[in-house]
Order: sequence, then structure tokens, then C-alpha cells
Amino acid sequence: MCRTLLHCWGCILLLILLPAIQAATPEQWRSRSIYQLVTDRFALANGSTTHPCDTGARRYCGGSYRGITNELDYIQGMGFNAIWISPVVKNIDGFTGWGEAYHGYWAEDLNRLNPHFGSAEELRELSDALHRRGMYLMVDVVPNHFAHAGPVAALDYSGFGEPFATEDAFHEHCWITDWSDQRIVEECWLGDEKVALVDVDTALPWVQTTMNKWVKELIETYQIDGIRLDTARHMGRPFLSSFAAAAGVFTLGEVWHRDPGYTCSYQEQLSGLLNFPLYEVLARTFLTPAADMRDLAFMIDIMNAFCIDITLFGTFSENHDNPRFPSFTSDSSLIANVLTLTIIADGIPVIYSGQEHQFSASEDPHNREAIWLSGFSRSTRWYTLISKLNQLRNFMPASYFLEKSRVIYASPSTIALKKGNMVSILTNSGEASRDRTVILRRTGWTRGTWAVDVLTGYLVKVGFFGELRVRVVAGKPRVLFPLAELEGSGICKDAQIPVLGGWMQWGGEVLDMVKNGCDAVFGTEAVRLVQIGKGL
Repeated sequence: MCRTLLHCWGCILLLILLPAIQAATPEQWRSRSIYQLVTDRFALANGSTTHPCDTGARRYCGGSYRGITNELDYIQGMGFNAIWISPVVKNIDGFTGWGEAYHGYWAEDLNRLNPHFGSAEELRELSDALHRRGMYLMVDVVPNHFAHAGPVAALDYSGFGEPFATEDAFHEHCWITDWSDQRIVEECWLGDEKVALVDVDTALPWVQTTMNKWVKELIETYQIDGIRLDTARHMGRPFLSSFAAAAGVFTLGEVWHRDPGYTCSYQEQLSGLLNFPLYEVLARTFLTPAADMRDLAFMIDIMNAFCIDITLFGTFSENHDNPRFPSFTSDSSLIANVLTLTIIADGIPVIYSGQEHQFSASEDPHNREAIWLSGFSRSTRWYTLISKLNQLRNFMPASYFLEKSRVIYASPSTIALKKGNMVSILTNSGEASRDRTVILRRTGWTRGTWAVDVLTGYLVKVGFFGELRVRVVAGKPRVLFPLAELEGSGICKDAQIPVLGGWMQWGGEVLDMVKNGCDAVFGTEAVRLVQIGKGL
């Protein structure tokens, strides 16, 4: 009897713990919002916000897993429910021609952790802390190559961790000279004579088996919910399929290419991909009012048509490899439009740490700033903007994340997107542009519907013929949602009734909003309406 009871209690305990240890599926990741960080540059374990970090020196600055754990409130305060951290394995040590391996992409031994980031226990603590908050952990993995500092002629394969301490595990040396030749892209090496990225022959059966076993154990040991697969286009497709299956979690592949057809084809092997084709157009379109926003609308339609499932793509506007957007422009309206599109577009938003402070460094290594030097301020306009957008995203029903955006308006300077019951207006006219009215006729909203801009509280009403006349101020974005459907969300608490004469005719509708618990805050001109509402 005792053995039976113990067995039963063991089963019950397993059932209780099972949801916490099950791998997160692509379907579960679809509704996530990811905060990408460079582990060495996010937060220090001792909580310092003054410790210097010279990005140009290309050295370790001291960020760690413990530091990230201590600042999860800061990340979650922006509405993020997943983080993506740097590769965790041991990298080459010492100062190379390109600095130290603080970023984590120069692997030396897959069997050991990078001691600069913290211990195995501290990585597990980070994973546990995230899961207690209902957040996911994504870890960058790099099976494509190992690293060697110095001339290729001096490469000693025995320095790599077993079983890769042999020349037989790698392709013969050749640099990538023709990026249009897929064989060369997959079999030749990245890097240079300062740091060579020694290309793993992932077509070898024993290499594939070893890599599959490694990633499976890594995920199980640290309860990782998803992986970001570095340099995915540099490995053969059979290996990608096998590796992703062995991982058993959502895989977000890096296929750095601007061609939608080429990029989307990799979704046959990987559940998700970073949306580089959209990034290429996004970065160009919002740089200047002279660019044509219809190019962006066209790319959105093309990606919807080419890709197996665009809702599993990672949408980004900055990362650790590309210049920060504010390095090109200081126009706050253009920056706001880029951030807005990143979060409201189809797919999983990926915000790179520092965007909440609009860091403006250009390329690597300068765009890998120490976030702690910001003091982890939560009062910047960009922290607030990201928070509002994520708040709306997190409020959306499951069906929203399966729907694809439709372009319902497009002009050289402005586009409007409809996704679910949200309508967004984006423009590249800039902060110096004149205020103007955009008339939308394809919102699908019925006559008399009130919609609120979740970013500003601006309210607008659908006209008699179904048209929506939206005032665009100083080139800022609008993200509109039916006011009545936001009841209980807390999002519409900043709603402002437009009072343009004759506001008394709206009294009944305003009163209904108050009664429905939307907690609207009205301008001083409408105080009388609020008072009437309180008296009834």
C-alpha cells in the first residue's frame, strides 16, 4: 500500500510540475513580445549603474545572469514576456584583433559555460525567475562555427572542446567570396585573419548527432523555452530540420537576406525566422519623408504571400549587428513610427535593449552599450511608448495573433494597417510636418463606433458613411482600437474627448463610456459631462 501511495503521489507531483517544464511551442511563442539583450552589457550583479563600459574597447564589461535576474521588473514593466540572451557556451579567451568575446559568438567549447556571464546555478536561477513571472527564456545558439584568433595557418584544432578537437569536424578553409553561391555560403568560412570562424561540417552524421544531443541537453538543463539560431543560412537544410526537431522548442532562425522568397523558404525547416526583408525596407522607408511608404506596404503584402506563417517571424528594427535607427535621424516622430510598427506588425516583436532610451550608436561595437548606464530609467517617453504598445498586444485575444495585417490605406507618406480589430496609421512625414486628416474607409467598423488611440488617448468616431477621419499630428503614429472593447483593460484611462463645438450632442455616448467602466479622463472642456455622469 505504501509503495502504491508513494507512486500515486509521485504521479500527482509530476502532473503539477508538468506545465512548468514542458517545452514552449511555436503557438505559445506567437503571442510573446521579446526583449533582446547582450548579456555582458545589460546589468551588473552588484546593481551598479555607474560602472564604466567603453564599447569601442571591445572588452567584457561585466554584465551577468545575476544582473539580468535582478532587473526583470524593469523588463516586465515594458510589457515584455520573453527575453533573448547571448550565447552561453565558453568562448575563446584573450584579446584578439577584434577584441574580446564579450558578445558570446566565438565558441571554443560547447560543453562548458562562459564563466564571464556567471555560473550554471545563476543561469538556472535566471530561468526559474522568468518562469515564476510567466516569462520565456530564449538563448542564442551557434552550431555553425567555432572561433580561432589569429592567422588560419596557426589554427590548432585540439584547442576546441571534445568531440570537435579534430580537423575532421570542419570544412576545409576557404573564405566566402560569392554570397550568391549557396554551396560557398554553407561550406566556406566567415571571419578573417584576425578572428576566423571555423566552419563546422554539419553534413557529417556524427556532427549532426552530436549537435542534436548538445542542444537537447542544454535546453533540458536550463529549462530554455526557445532558441535563436545564429547564421542559419550557412548550414545545410537537412541539418537545420534535424537540429530544430532535436531542440523541441521554438526556433527563431537568422537568415540575413533581403529576398522574401529566399528567406521565407527556410520556414520549411525552422518554425520562425527573423524578418530581415521587412527590416531592410523599414529602415529605408522611415529615414526620410522623401521615401515612399508604399514600398513598405508592398513588402508587408509580399511577406504575407510568400511565407508559410508570417505570424512566427521576429519583427525587429534594431539589433546588435546593425546600426541603431536614431544613428540615422533624431526625428522623434520617425523613431516613434518605427517602434510602433515593430510591435504592431505581424509576427513576434523583438525590441533590442536600449531602444527604450533611444541609444543612437551606429555599428558594432558601439551599438552594444551598457544598459545600466541609463540607470534603468522607466520615465523616458520611449519606455512609456513600448509599454503602451505591449499593453495592448497583451490584451489581445488569441485570434489576433493568427491574423495577417491588411493594408487599408497607402499614400507616398502614410499607410494604414488593419489587424484584428486594431487600425494603425504610420507615416514618414516627420515631426516638422503639418497636421493633417487621413480619411479611412475600410476599417470595417460600424457607423457611430468610438475608437481611441492607445498612444495618446485621442478619440475619434466613425462617420455616417463608415468613414473614419483621423487627425495626424506632427507625423506621429496612431494605434486605434474600438473604445467599447477596451473595457477593463486600463488602456483607455487617458482618453480625451475631442471638443470642437457642439460637444453636448455626444453627452449620451460619453455617459455610456463612464457607465461601462472605461475610466475615461476628459478634458477640461468636458468637465460638465463628467459631472452629469456622476450624478446619474
